[in-house]
Amino acid sequence: MSDIPKIRLRNVHKAFGPKTVLNGLDLDVMPGESVVIIGGSGTGKSVTLKCTLGLMEPDSGTIEVDGENVVGLSSRERERVNHKFSMLFQGGALFDSLPVWENVAFGPIADKTITRKQGKELAIEKLAQVGMPAEVADLYPSELSGGMQKRVGLARAIAGDPEIIFFDEPTTGLDPIMADVINDLIVKVTRELGSTGLSITHDMASARKIADRIAMLYQGKIIWQGPADSIDHCDNPYVQQFINGRADGPIEMAVRK
Repeated sequence: MSDIPKIRLRNVHKAFGPKTVLNGLDLDVMPGESVVIIGGSGTGKSVTLKCTLGLMEPDSGTIEVDGENVVGLSSRERERVNHKFSMLFQGGALFDSLPVWENVAFGPIADKTITRKQGKELAIEKLAQVGMPAEVADLYPSELSGGMQKRVGLARAIAGDPEIIFFDEPTTGLDPIMADVINDLIVKVTRELGSTGLSITHDMASARKIADRIAMLYQGKIIWQGPADSIDHCDNPYVQQFINGRADGPIEMAVRK
């Protein structure tokens, strides 16, 4: 395993007008590692992903992918780097007008790396990896339950054998049992691919299951990070308040002001 981080963020700042969202964020994600960022709503988790993907430019700081600074790249260079990435979106983000197999194979077909016939074969193979039968391939997203749509989204995320997969609140809107199924699948497919995973969630059951390491984001900085199995015993009061869902503690909700 390389000792160069797959992703490295250093002193990353991002503000929207007077509101500072990222305030000197530092984070490393090593090759093959699964890191989960936890934190409340509005703490900058999604902005961190968007800056890493080049959907937003940080105001200052560096973001490296495989040792290459990707801040300020031209669109063509950015596209080259982004071929390493894939993403499971929070809402599934499937195309309603396309059958499941076209959703799954959309990227490789759009890139013209495979034919449509090969695309359908690839989709059936990837659906099998997430535990779905071949006949699902010809259905449309509207014919699927929320949990099945999430599986299709995961099959699409792994269709191009990405080096890095981002998971954006992967269990949102799912019941606890289906959420656990999705968490198990995320662990399974990332291991099979040898992919590096970076996830954002406020679902602690999900974080504990899919993370090798958990990092907590608060007021634009990582305030604690450590192995997933150490989080329950850490002595950081912010972390303890968050993971136990307590109203009282050092984290003040805007509602209470």
